[in-house]
Amino acid sequence: MNLSPMRYKSYVWEFNPKVYEVTYKRHIVSLKLPRGGGVMQDMGKSFKVFSGEGEFTGEGAYDKFRELSKVFEEGGSGTLVHPVWQLTKAYFVSLTLRQEPRENYVAYSFEFWEDFSESTAFEKVSANIVPGGVASGSIIGGGDSSTYTVVKGDTLWGIASKYGTTAAELVSKNPQIKNPNLIYPGDVIRL
Repeated sequence: MNLSPMRYKSYVWEFNPKVYEVTYKRHIVSLKLPRGGGVMQDMGKSFKVFSGEGEFTGEGAYDKFRELSKVFEEGGSGTLVHPVWQLTKAYFVSLTLRQEPRENYVAYSFEFWEDFSESTAFEKVSANIVPGGVASGSIIGGGDSSTYTVVKGDTLWGIASKYGTTAAELVSKNPQIKNPNLIYPGDVIRL
């Protein structure tokens, strides 16, 4: 199988790195409750980490490493094209020289973090501005039939406070809420 060369911004690897890893992350929040115990909430997927190891060999090995390090020094995110992974925007966060100096050999490792602000792999929730200038989920309807769509980072207590009610009142209006400590982005709550 012929694989295309790995690329990041303007840099193209002459030979693909020999080791590749993709780490998928999930953000979990753990909260202690005032009277003991605790609760954990899944806040959703986080960025992917793309890492690996490679080597430059032969005449000019250190020059090739210096070219790669210049791309690292540029900063900012760029497009990462990998022969196996999907095309993604990423930050070049780590470049490590992994051996004692030898004349025509450089071993290195690298790490990229997915720029999920640009990624289509993550669900994007559009925020609306409500009175008071607070970013929130969307509100639909009015009067007694208003609903609120939960966005990442919301808590039932925060929503209740924002709309002048109590968490207990929201729970009574929303029988689908089995645990007031666990609400998820996309949940629709009657206000």
